[in-house]
Amino acid sequence: MQIAFKSDRGQNRAINQDYVSYFVNEAQQPLMIVCDGMGGHKAGDVASEMGVSHLGAAWKGSRFTNSEELSRWLIANIQRVNDLVFQKSLDYSDLDGMGTTLVAAAIVGKEIVFANIGDSRAYVYRNYKLRQITEDHSLVNEFIKSGEITPEEAQHHPRKNILTRSLGVSRKLDIDIIAMPLVQGDLLLLCSDGLTNMMDDEEIAQMLKEWLPLEEKVLSLVDKANAAGGLDNITVLLADFTDREGEPLWRQERN
Repeated sequence: MQIAFKSDRGQNRAINQDYVSYFVNEAQQPLMIVCDGMGGHKAGDVASEMGVSHLGAAWKGSRFTNSEELSRWLIANIQRVNDLVFQKSLDYSDLDGMGTTLVAAAIVGKEIVFANIGDSRAYVYRNYKLRQITEDHSLVNEFIKSGEITPEEAQHHPRKNILTRSLGVSRKLDIDIIAMPLVQGDLLLLCSDGLTNMMDDEEIAQMLKEWLPLEEKVLSLVDKANAAGGLDNITVLLADFTDREGEPLWRQERN
């Protein structure tokens, strides 16, 4: 398995409020996380870094035997991180109202478990087809589901950036958990909306189809989003679940 990622300020933002990383636990199982922060000056980047670093630190001492156990761990520990971010926003006036999206993916055996809050996304690219796994927790997605607007109209809707769920803005937290089998050759994409607001799914799939090293695919996606305007911070993480030398799909030594 290979993992590559990049976070870029984009063309229109003074600072980067996205944060991305991956972590490996005692059983060499990987956890990948993307957060897109929100709030006043520097508050969003505090929230996103806390979301990634605190969840990652807890992950390092864990190990799992099945997806149910892993799902329970994600719910409990994301809630704990939510409480930490929320309390910090209360303790410091300049961080008041800060929050972040969070999309995470973790591997146990030949299953992958996703956790999602907000509108950062997880995709799986399989058999040359790109499938969005997570659901956006946003106002425009609620409009789409109710039939008020089309997905095409949502792309340029004036209230596109309004979230219906986020981490760190209140004590109460509703987390989506999705588990699915991992298939030989799957390519996982985690990203902030700085990518998906600049590129549609078909354009992303075309880039993933290219025969390039994983790091170059990441750079190409970021460059393409910037070329399209780069209106927000852009974060891309790719994980290639190609079985090499007979190792389990989840085994990966961190470089």
